[in-house]
Amino acid sequence: MTDEAPRLSVVVPVFNEEAVLPLFAGRMRPVLDGLRVPYEVLTVDDGSRDTTPAVLELLRRQWPELRVIRLRRNSGHQNALTAGLRRARGQYVVSIDVDLQDPPETIGEMLRLAESRGLDVVHGVRADRSTDSAFKRGTASLYYRLIRRVAGTAVPRHAGDFRLLSRTAVDALTELPEHLPVYRLLVPWLGLPSGQVTYTREQRAAGRSKYPIAKMVRLALDSIVGFSAAPLRVATWLGLLGIAVCGVLAVAGGAAYLSGNVVPGWTSLIVAVLFLGALQLLCLGLLGEYVARVFTTLQGRPAYVVTFDSDLEDVQEDALCRL
Repeated sequence: MTDEAPRLSVVVPVFNEEAVLPLFAGRMRPVLDGLRVPYEVLTVDDGSRDTTPAVLELLRRQWPELRVIRLRRNSGHQNALTAGLRRARGQYVVSIDVDLQDPPETIGEMLRLAESRGLDVVHGVRADRSTDSAFKRGTASLYYRLIRRVAGTAVPRHAGDFRLLSRTAVDALTELPEHLPVYRLLVPWLGLPSGQVTYTREQRAAGRSKYPIAKMVRLALDSIVGFSAAPLRVATWLGLLGIAVCGVLAVAGGAAYLSGNVVPGWTSLIVAVLFLGALQLLCLGLLGEYVARVFTTLQGRPAYVVTFDSDLEDVQEDALCRL
């Protein structure tokens, strides 16, 4: 590791990507070499269980600028990204996925835009999602509409985790006490000078997606619950709605009793009980999401543990990852 900080750091979370890593290195290295600036590439191995560590070690021997960080266990994409941001030394830091759906060639355009306009953030915005399935396009559109309503219009549409950050932005992000960070919301929240670069999203170069439906749902839930108290207010409104519905049922039941037009059975009672029970369970579930986050924070366990950094001889657990 040299004492002089590089101009550019590229942070790449990696999990079970043995098939795509050689393709990624073969495409990324010429792009970064062509920028003619000192750089480093931080691959954060998020507890891979295939031959990813061996592939990274082989690539590191061939590519001096490649730096390998290894986490003790799988901690999730956002936490792996956090580990990379905290250890990146560049004046500008780009985060990109390894699957090559976000083109590395766009990094040069991001860097030039940030330097020419003095920007702290440059978002990579997808101009075309034709490579995604109809289901993925629909759910993505719903997700961005939802988070823009929750977090405000400062969140760019169709902007994922492909972005460039200045050292100012990186330092501000790593100082935030977020245990479950969602950077596509946190970065716009900083309110720093920002710009956008559009690109066409490509097909995954190799391997399979590491973001199935369950993880997408989890990301949406973390985005909403971790950034807004709106679900708690929804629970309140649902409670008021339940009271109103029960009031209408009570009036209807009283009118039926007085008119003698009482239908034998307990259907209306069962419907009312089920309706109220569903509302209560929903409200308890929403409240539980917030309580669980408070409990996790109070435990003080690290969000991730770094066990290896190819630039350091003695790697210890990050002090800042205890939130």
